[in-house]
Amino acid sequence: MMQLTILPNGLRVASREMPAIETAAVGLYAETGSRFEPARLSGLAHLFEHMVFKGAGGRSAREISEAIEDVGGDLNAATDRESTSFMASVMAEHIPLGVELIADMILAPHFTEVELEREKQVVLQELGEARDTPSDIIFDDLQSAAYSDQPLGRSILGEEDSIAAITVADLHQWREGQYRGGGLSLVAAGKVNHAQLVALAQERLGGLPSGSARIAEPARFTGGDRVGRTASDQAHLALGFAGPAQLDPDYFAARLFADAVGGGMSSRLFQQLREDRGLAYSVYATLFPYRDSGLLSIYAATARRQSSATAQLIEEILAACAENVTQREVDRVRTQAKAGLLMSMESPWGQAHYVARQLSLYGRLVEPSEVVAELEAVSVDQVRTVARQMLSGPRARATIGFPAVRAA
Repeated sequence: MMQLTILPNGLRVASREMPAIETAAVGLYAETGSRFEPARLSGLAHLFEHMVFKGAGGRSAREISEAIEDVGGDLNAATDRESTSFMASVMAEHIPLGVELIADMILAPHFTEVELEREKQVVLQELGEARDTPSDIIFDDLQSAAYSDQPLGRSILGEEDSIAAITVADLHQWREGQYRGGGLSLVAAGKVNHAQLVALAQERLGGLPSGSARIAEPARFTGGDRVGRTASDQAHLALGFAGPAQLDPDYFAARLFADAVGGGMSSRLFQQLREDRGLAYSVYATLFPYRDSGLLSIYAATARRQSSATAQLIEEILAACAENVTQREVDRVRTQAKAGLLMSMESPWGQAHYVARQLSLYGRLVEPSEVVAELEAVSVDQVRTVARQMLSGPRARATIGFPAVRAA
């Protein structure tokens, strides 16, 4: 059973009971991320996420780690372009500790100059590691090409100059401006009591100011090319097309097209590029939905000598699938999508993430059956129509170790 309570400051408190298990996941989900940063402070949201672990609420970084691990739990966080989350996985009786630690990190972080400069070096190591991995960094390049000169096109990790510019005052201003009750959800799943969770939220997070994070700059899919200079033994190609936003009526049809053309081992890209021709080890398509935009991406890594043939075949497969994707293919990926959703919800973390995501999108609790119904309603004609629309619009292209090829 899912339950939702909204505190006076706007904080949403939601729970999903799983009485057959003895553990729980509890997380604070913030509707803010790198998309909300000013350009000069790119990477601030991610660095903030790191810094709250360096000490909070009277505990040092080590004491935070020991507090959660003493009870067999785990504490983690993640930053995305439109969201940031802080999650504790614990035995059910330790939910109060999980909420306490997360609340302390948001309300009472120990931001010091010494720790900030040290953590900047850690983030720069993370940035360097990403840049040394072509299959990772090419997606930042694609994002930059798709949303040129916009917050949505910037790297979540930031850049050397912007990271260096971030101050302790910037961290405090980010927390005060972005972490407000109306833009936050405290979600727990597993062996959880909703009334207890609401009481904990009121005690630990009731002091958060009301209101929401500032509105992000509207996204404009510009398209364009980015040629990476990273040394690579292989040629890496990523194509991007403007897709529907998360709440767009065409979202589920676009998602099924992405899965049919490149979502698994039975997809057309995998079968024709890898199985039939041996041109690529990694090849897949993904739909990245945002609040007001979407990005259909196609990625492949191939031998340099086969890069032109690979690029040409990808174009042919995309065009053909948009015209003649079959009922069987749509039924297959629809079933995969339903199974993936339901399987992901067999863990407390999966349940909590699902509830938080739906609250962020719809502002209400959404039963999985509603999502399944949306998937069931998609027709083959809808998939073909949205596919043609995406492929006929502007495109983005990012390459590493790839010869310059004129976009079709």
